[in-house]
Amino acid sequence: MPTETVYGLAANALDPVAVARIFEAKNRPAFDPLIVHIGQRAELAQLVTHLPAEAEALMQAFWPGPLTLVLPKTEAVPDLVTSGLPHVAVRMPRHPLALRLLQSLPFPLAAPSANPFGYVSPTTAQHVMDQLADQVGFVLDGGPCQVGLESTVVGFRSDRAIILRQGGIPQEAIEEVLGHAVDSQTSQSRPDAPGQMDSHYAPHRTIHLLEHGTRPTDVAKESWISFAPHAEAMASLAPDGSVATAAQRLFGVLRHLDQQPGGPVWIEKAPEIGLGRAVNDRLMRAAHRA
Repeated sequence: MPTETVYGLAANALDPVAVARIFEAKNRPAFDPLIVHIGQRAELAQLVTHLPAEAEALMQAFWPGPLTLVLPKTEAVPDLVTSGLPHVAVRMPRHPLALRLLQSLPFPLAAPSANPFGYVSPTTAQHVMDQLADQVGFVLDGGPCQVGLESTVVGFRSDRAIILRQGGIPQEAIEEVLGHAVDSQTSQSRPDAPGQMDSHYAPHRTIHLLEHGTRPTDVAKESWISFAPHAEAMASLAPDGSVATAAQRLFGVLRHLDQQPGGPVWIEKAPEIGLGRAVNDRLMRAAHRA
């Protein structure tokens, strides 16, 4: 199904057998939790046992939208969804087709990105068909994803927000709503929230990263990608120089790399502001080699 972030591989979140099919189709390790998608706030009562005041404030500001909250789970949520952890990740997507689907169902949907585990996330229905056509019954085509990066994941420590994954809601926007700085803990080898694996979103070609504003030396034009347009680069993440454009285009650019023959690729990082943090987070995971 489409969301405003990426396409999700959806199954009944309250049915362990259905959820197991997600892990099977994606070849996803069972220690990586899933996000549960809901179509209305009332569904939270079935899923979570405690809602901190800061969670309420963030929902009021950003739901529906690309924000996931990690909250204490009820017994109704299968352990497979949360990888045995006591918290469940929940969000309400903004895409109108996703909302129509969710509001028509008597259960929420677990829906991680619809791609083989660790590979580039899909931002069009065709991307899903290219990777998982033999694993899914059908694909709802909602057009290209508007945000293009996964949701921001926020957990809570002593009821204070902490960012567990950078994403479609910039850290600055969260801090503005809450009125204080928010810590970030976004990488783990055994994650307690979705999207914290050190190596993720990786194409088959080796990625090397360049700091923003720098360029490689002695590298062929066909081997590096700039942030903004550059005459000596093969392509750019953001033809208009905008971090929002880079976020929307990132997974498509990574996917395009895998369709071209060649060796290692050098990619210039985005400015470390706003959505640029999330772009750089995905680039670092794409470049990570265990």
